[in-house]
Amino acid sequence: MASVRDGCVEASDLRGAFVFNGERIPLINPQRGIFKPRSGARIWYDDQREAHRQIYVGDETIEYAFMGTDPSAADNRWLREAMEEQIPIIYFLGSSPGKYEPIIPAFVVGWDPGRLRAQLAFGALIGASAAAIPPGAPERRYALREVKHRLHQSSFRDAVLAAYGGQCAISRLPEPTLLDAAHVVVDADEQLGQPVISNGLPLSKIHHAAFDAQLIGVDPDYRVHVSDRLLELHDGPFLELGLKKIGGQLIKLPRRAADYPDRARLAFRFEQFRRAG
Repeated sequence: MASVRDGCVEASDLRGAFVFNGERIPLINPQRGIFKPRSGARIWYDDQREAHRQIYVGDETIEYAFMGTDPSAADNRWLREAMEEQIPIIYFLGSSPGKYEPIIPAFVVGWDPGRLRAQLAFGALIGASAAAIPPGAPERRYALREVKHRLHQSSFRDAVLAAYGGQCAISRLPEPTLLDAAHVVVDADEQLGQPVISNGLPLSKIHHAAFDAQLIGVDPDYRVHVSDRLLELHDGPFLELGLKKIGGQLIKLPRRAADYPDRARLAFRFEQFRRAG
């Protein structure tokens, strides 16, 4: 199923469950982060926004919050048992709204009742099986880099477009097939270039190209600027109305304030625009 959809499954797939040895095993329980079928298998899922942040800044492991505040609760004991018994698990990483990427195998490699956290590490993603063993430090680092790459490819565009309601931040064009997710700070920048919503802008393809070419810029107050190079051109109504006339307008912002473009990143990119002239 996942191979058909570029490595992702959808929420409807997870709700549908599957049958193993005559037992119906759902993959999602909306009330709990860990599901334990009668057969004894365990399935975890977690809040994904924090998971994304940890994946992008992490080196070997990510953290998983306990259910509630009682380390001895059943859900939290299962985490400890998975660690002690070295049981490989499936970690469903939400790559964008309604889409999940199964990360196989994952392992619980730390259990901290004081902080109410467990530590997860990923193993080799190619050729994984139920017989996989917990990875060593070099394998953990390599696997996490692979997960970062997968998450970047699958989630950035979908997440940015969803945050803005599927519209271009400049033109309000509402056709997703004509939109890109532009990086405010390019992803080659290890400090600021992470593929997170606050580093993205949904732009039509022409506005994306102009943004990348420093022909248009967005300042930290969310106002659009047009370069002198572009203003000096005269070549038909699209240039006049679609590009030159957007100078001075405010971009469309996401529904959630937490997803607004990061002002520090905008300032960094806007300085590049100004230097380009």
